[in-house]
Amino acid sequence: VAGEVEAGEGLTAFLAQHYAGHPVPSRLILSAWPLEDIDESLCAGAPRNEMERAWMEMALKNADLALQARWQSKSRSSSRLAALQEALELADPPRRIECFDNSHIQGTDYVSSMVCFIDGKPKKNDYRRFKLKTVQGNDDFAAMREVVERRYSRVLAEKTEKPDLIIIDGGKGQLSAAVEVLTILGLYPQIPVIGLAKRLEEIFLPFQSESVMLPKTSTSLRLIQSLRDEAHRFAIEYHRTLRDKRTFQTELTGIDGIGEKTAQKLLITFGSVENVKKAERHELEKCVGIKVTDTLYQYFGREI
Repeated sequence: VAGEVEAGEGLTAFLAQHYAGHPVPSRLILSAWPLEDIDESLCAGAPRNEMERAWMEMALKNADLALQARWQSKSRSSSRLAALQEALELADPPRRIECFDNSHIQGTDYVSSMVCFIDGKPKKNDYRRFKLKTVQGNDDFAAMREVVERRYSRVLAEKTEKPDLIIIDGGKGQLSAAVEVLTILGLYPQIPVIGLAKRLEEIFLPFQSESVMLPKTSTSLRLIQSLRDEAHRFAIEYHRTLRDKRTFQTELTGIDGIGEKTAQKLLITFGSVENVKKAERHELEKCVGIKVTDTLYQYFGREI
């Protein structure tokens, strides 16, 4: 453990917190020693010989390099956000950005995704996906209205953190649909919103006819594209999950009490529905248990 700690107080607190949830090593080599109020169960002390002093020096160098790398990463992130703020003429750097994308195939399994970046990096715990409820057919504008309304109605109801910038994957139509809903909710123009049209990578701003074209090498454009691409990936991933679930339909999934996972397990084990019908009772019980076996026997008209 390396670090310069005033009076050792910070180091003592760290050791107590860290080793409350981690295995205790046979020996701790500390750069600040002696420490007051240290747990007596910890075998700790200053370096005792040349080897331990070398370990300490290495730890100090690694800690310094890690700290420098962290600050450099923060500095790069701050620069990107400052550049985006300037490019879009925002009042503040957009630390929290949320981006929306829709996905469907010929109007089926219509879904939307929302991804969130904080300080220029994905915050996957804050990602959201939506199975659209009100949209009929291929209506991207209605889809955007629904998903934006669902997302930010919940944000307002639960009083969770609002974004500093909202990005809509699409052109003027999708952007207008989102702005319409945000205005009704009282979130626009307080929260800036932009649209990104993929064909020419044009940025559209609300109520402006002309698009904004950022240089292709711009760090601001690359950040916006990263959000758009991640939202698209997340939407496609959810769409495929729903499509696979919808297309996995066999006679087994139509039996009350037989879910998709159980049906998959039976088909993997026995190869076909016909083989499930013919399977011996002990084979079925080994695969899915007594209760499901009874259900299968009743369905196929076999004696229990």
